[in-house]
Amino acid sequence: MGFFDKLKKGLNKTRENLTNRIEKLVIGYADIDDDFLDELEETLLMADVGVPTTERLMKVVRQGIKQKKINAPEDLKPFLAQEISDILTAGEEQDKTRVAAAGPTVLLVIGVNGAGKTTTIGKLSAYYKAQGKSVMLAAADTFRAAAIDQLEVWGERTGAQVIKHEEGSDPAAVAFDAVNAAKARGVDVLIVDTAGRLQTKSNLMQELEKINRVIKREIPEAPHETLLVLDATTGQNAIHQAELFTKVAPITGVVLTKLDGTAKGGVVIGIKSQLSMPVKWIGVGEGVEDLRPFVAEDFARALLGK
Repeated sequence: MGFFDKLKKGLNKTRENLTNRIEKLVIGYADIDDDFLDELEETLLMADVGVPTTERLMKVVRQGIKQKKINAPEDLKPFLAQEISDILTAGEEQDKTRVAAAGPTVLLVIGVNGAGKTTTIGKLSAYYKAQGKSVMLAAADTFRAAAIDQLEVWGERTGAQVIKHEEGSDPAAVAFDAVNAAKARGVDVLIVDTAGRLQTKSNLMQELEKINRVIKREIPEAPHETLLVLDATTGQNAIHQAELFTKVAPITGVVLTKLDGTAKGGVVIGIKSQLSMPVKWIGVGEGVEDLRPFVAEDFARALLGK
């Protein structure tokens, strides 16, 4: 099965929740009236598109009705599909992961514990190894012994080098050693794990600022990406987490995991619309190869059947 087919299959529950419900709504009404619009609004909210994005789409639909672009219920799906597709494909260039012109590409990975952060790092490592690149992992989540152990397992599994210190040591010191080791060994991609204790916001902010400082001192244009890992199954909570994390770190893009196990995949539309934040990677399965770069057009096609 190719990745597009996996994506389409992974979005089954979201498609049932959004696209199929819109189709049923269209069949159930002869004319567009207030009841029809109320049901449409409810459908968008149920798909975890989010309140601001739902309001934006409803406004556009009402304008479409006024401008005679939507004259009957059957005109709604192609109209709405185009609007959603436009949201998803906006700023497509930003959706691509930045790569260093020379020396190691440094990816800083953040996210709350339980979102699939360490697994995502392992899958990123596997992706880049499959591209023929050398990969190094930095275990800078030093406050959770399991995080260091997990990263080592992924290092062995994907053939990536791992730089680690003792549990409880300074995360910035790990990042410093890793950057210098990556430069000295000619590594292509360095992926830095960080702590996910968002409940201690000020501590996390200081920690991430220090890690950033240390990395920039050695490679001025790094980190090339600061990726926030979000669990798609949490729906609107993922958007809330993203809003909180933007206050503690300069996030350049989102990795959305577990899209295959949720009816809340509409959260991707909310992230792009509400936060204007690039979605860089998506995960649609448990397999190592099931994390891939986000391609907006493919996502729109898989979700909306375009």
